[in-house]
Amino acid sequence: MNKKILLNSRPDGVPTLKNFKLIEADLPEIEDGEIIVKVIYFSLDPYMRGRMNDAKSYAKPVELGEVMEAGGVGEVIESTSPKYKPGEIVVGPTGWQEYAVMSDKFVRKVDPGIAPISTSVGVLGMPGLTAHSGLMTFGKPCKGETIVVSAASGAVGSVVGQIAKLKGCHVIGVAGSDEKCEYVVNELGFDKCLNYHNENFRQNLTASCESGVDIYWENVGGTTFEAVLPLMNNFGRIPVCGLIAHYNQTDLPMRKDRLPVLFRNILTKRLLLRGFIVWDLKEQEEEARSSLTSLVSEGKIKYKEDLVEGIESAPEAFIGLLEGKNFGKLLVKTDLQSNH
Repeated sequence: MNKKILLNSRPDGVPTLKNFKLIEADLPEIEDGEIIVKVIYFSLDPYMRGRMNDAKSYAKPVELGEVMEAGGVGEVIESTSPKYKPGEIVVGPTGWQEYAVMSDKFVRKVDPGIAPISTSVGVLGMPGLTAHSGLMTFGKPCKGETIVVSAASGAVGSVVGQIAKLKGCHVIGVAGSDEKCEYVVNELGFDKCLNYHNENFRQNLTASCESGVDIYWENVGGTTFEAVLPLMNNFGRIPVCGLIAHYNQTDLPMRKDRLPVLFRNILTKRLLLRGFIVWDLKEQEEEARSSLTSLVSEGKIKYKEDLVEGIESAPEAFIGLLEGKNFGKLLVKTDLQSNH
């Protein structure tokens, strides 16, 4: 029997446990070119909140009664594909479930000898690829420049800052707790990290960016963006990767119109704001993964995983993710007996 978590209802603002439903179901017969994967880990990511809405976006929403979407990694237990055989480890769109039936067109083999398989949905997977390709393509870091990275302890931001540091940048992180800030500086090697909950956050950010900001990596939106915008230098770049501060909003906040200020900065400072999704840079995937694999194996990029056990834990962990309760890449381990 396959345990899986469905989208039970669409959230109105902040998701609740009632929006999810855990069921058990038989596995279907597989067709030619398909495999059955026993999922060991699946990833929880902020973008999933958008998939819960019935709204037009860059990808179609999860339908009511469908399995929640996720990338996962696990072991092939049955195959009708010549490309994959039982016992191999693969990564692909598993969803929130213990077993996944997938086409061989949408999976990739994972070599457990290179790195822990969990990294295939973390630092060597979508989050790492997003950080590497987005920073190099749209951030274009140069030695001596200053970059501010929001959500600096998270799966994407942590990699962005470490790559920027390797490129010779002055790296300022922003995170949601003193503990996270200490990790970002002491373990990841950022020059400084600021807690955005601190009442003096804006003043501290200004003091930390004496030469202004050349690159702002946007994961969050909200007050962090508002604090960074006045500090942007001429020809600054702002890759927009996520807006987690706004994902649960049901309406625009009633406040002064900030668009004129934004556009004046874009014009007078000749700023580049570039929203992107990782698959926009699909042609860079192999090069980026190869680079990240080398950097991780050499200890030049470090990563942290926040692991929850059991598929039943996924909804509560996901709700906590949107509130910033995770510390590192959030993963659900479904197969508690696995040695991986």
